[in-house]
Amino acid sequence: GKLEMFLPLLSGSRSSKTFKPKKNIPEGSHQYELLKHAEATLGSGNLRQAVMLPEGEDLNEWIAVNTVDFFNQINMLYGTITEFCTESSCPVMSAGPRYEYHWADGTNIKKPIKCSAPKYIDYLMTWVQDQLDDETLFPSKIGVPFPKNFMSVAKTILKRLFRVYAHIYHQHFDSVMRLQEEAHLNTSFKHFIFFVQEFSLIDRRELAPLHELIEKLGSKDR
Repeated sequence: GKLEMFLPLLSGSRSSKTFKPKKNIPEGSHQYELLKHAEATLGSGNLRQAVMLPEGEDLNEWIAVNTVDFFNQINMLYGTITEFCTESSCPVMSAGPRYEYHWADGTNIKKPIKCSAPKYIDYLMTWVQDQLDDETLFPSKIGVPFPKNFMSVAKTILKRLFRVYAHIYHQHFDSVMRLQEEAHLNTSFKHFIFFVQEFSLIDRRELAPLHELIEKLGSKDR
């Protein structure tokens, strides 16, 4: 993924234990070129600049490529701590004492259900993966147009992916520190936040559980 250029790869056996299969962008495609562009600008270290829409590019496509990439990053980050996120350690899906999430996807589960964090995150990541694999929503072929509702779908995906970061920060940061993954997590989250801020993709209220961290990340980069 993107971060490997300036972050050491996950060490030991954990790196092979991904949570969900990685979503690959087909090589040689325009989206692959965009991903390469994103990696190159990330390498420059200026994240505010790295998230901007490259000149002449389609906004939907740029959001699609980055959404797939964030899914892969979060997948990998959560994969490193799955053994600490259990039914007994996390009986509810929370982000600190004031925020608790109940799962509903609007189709299979219409009425929000209270469930453990590992179950919630499994539902969430499976749901995201289903959206990313839907060619009518995320067309991988050149010239196939994005649907009219693409932006609202992307916003929902990103809003939900944020909750996984929020849970990791609030409930598992000690494990992240022990694994020496905090630089990796912080860089990934900062990239994510700058991206959603650039295109106003997540409502401020949704970001409340990590408000202080977001303020801190932003102030270092004004």
